[in-house]
Amino acid sequence: MSVERWKGALLVAGTTSDAGKSVLVAGLCRMLARRGVRVAPFKAQNMSNNSVVTLDGGEIGRAQAFQAAACGLEPSVRFNPILLKPGSDRTSQLVVRGRAVTSVGARDYIEHREHLRAVVTEELSALRADFDVVICEGAGSPAEINLRATDLANLGLAHAAEIPAIVVGDIDRGGVLAHLFGTVAVLQPEDQAVIAGFVINKFRGEVSLLTPGLEQLTAMTGRPTLGVIPFADGLWMDAEDSLGVVADAAVGRPAPPIGEDWLRVAAVRLPRISNSTDVEALACEPGVSVRWVTDPSRLHDADLIVVPGSKATIADLEWLRRNGIADAIVGHAKRGRPVFGICGGYQMLGSVIVDDIESGRGTVAGLGLLDLEVEFEVDKVLTQVRGDAHGVPVSGYEIHHGRVRRSGDDPLLHTGAGAAEGSIRGAVYGTHWHGLLEADEFRRLLLDDVAVHAGRTGFVAAPDTDVAAVRGAQLDVLADLVEQNLDLDALEVLISEGAPKDLPAIRSGLTL
Repeated sequence: MSVERWKGALLVAGTTSDAGKSVLVAGLCRMLARRGVRVAPFKAQNMSNNSVVTLDGGEIGRAQAFQAAACGLEPSVRFNPILLKPGSDRTSQLVVRGRAVTSVGARDYIEHREHLRAVVTEELSALRADFDVVICEGAGSPAEINLRATDLANLGLAHAAEIPAIVVGDIDRGGVLAHLFGTVAVLQPEDQAVIAGFVINKFRGEVSLLTPGLEQLTAMTGRPTLGVIPFADGLWMDAEDSLGVVADAAVGRPAPPIGEDWLRVAAVRLPRISNSTDVEALACEPGVSVRWVTDPSRLHDADLIVVPGSKATIADLEWLRRNGIADAIVGHAKRGRPVFGICGGYQMLGSVIVDDIESGRGTVAGLGLLDLEVEFEVDKVLTQVRGDAHGVPVSGYEIHHGRVRRSGDDPLLHTGAGAAEGSIRGAVYGTHWHGLLEADEFRRLLLDDVAVHAGRTGFVAAPDTDVAAVRGAQLDVLADLVEQNLDLDALEVLISEGAPKDLPAIRSGLTL
């Protein structure tokens, strides 16, 4: 299949959130990039508190950064021009082209739709001019017909850009054939005409047993199933959002320890958790077991407690106090056992937080484990950062409103020109830097220190764990799954020529 044949764009929609859109887009991007195709990802509108900072100081969804890596590209605001970061059940911070604009509720968002529609179409048009292929990821499900009038990321995008769509369904949830049929059937005929095929995700078992169902699905819809992707147990990094961050669930698939001891890490699953992927680097390490917790009883035997970032720092701090986790963290630290706070979690470990911006609560006492005072400001810090810690290079990125006004503890990092970042007090560590734990040498030093404080003398940090290589290997697995299980010839025709003109409309019996 020649490179020259690949030219156009495709929308990957899903029957539900977490159906596999993000990973399928990443796999398609990696597959095309390996063939020499100039390919880029695009998600018009994302709702997620997992984000990264781009080279130009913007902010995009973590999944789009993962997809950019699949293409061999640096993250760019072009790949995710609209990002909604939920701060509560009713409001989200609206980020446009990488910059926070305002806070909106569901009804307020409608007022912005025409401006945002122009932003989306401009960015996608520019990407299509610069790349051979653009693989677009939908949001949620296109079957949310109550939201169709304001849709920017699903069929509204497909119509505006005149691109075909496929729908992916997660068979592991059950009822996937009904999900796929129903997703098309509830749509108006003009929207049905955009959807040209299906993909089954996370299949376990014998494909021949599924084949009769797929044949019937094609007979009922007039649309083929372009492939059945088998369940792959080892894919777990860079989740799109916090849906996969389940209480008491293990993170990753840790290899057995090199030494005699395991290290047990309890990561607190905050209600408004952000950048949950920060702990994934720890889970890449042999002998390190990372688990999400929401109950104080799950902390008593942990060697390290991680308090991650939050989009609602004060509200999540109050949640820690209400359910007893705050007392458990303080008790853990007072026994000399390690605690690591990241961004909002770092702020919670301090003595005072002054927040007239995010929560409007004014001065609030922190957990008092660090001699740290933080004050929120209107402008958000968005920057990629580099420095050193204990003589080893480190890097990461910052996304926060809170500024350190005073710190009486030793710094965790040095950032050049005498500047310092983060805090250490005994076995309590804190930093505003996301991605810091992906610095391999630093992470090994940290784990060695944690093992000493936790009394795990038999733990040995692996000398060669490479988080970037683990991520790259997962991207290659995704590309292999796409190459081995999708009809690439049919997919190439669909991308290059668009949806067939003779796709039948399904009569649902509804009059809308």
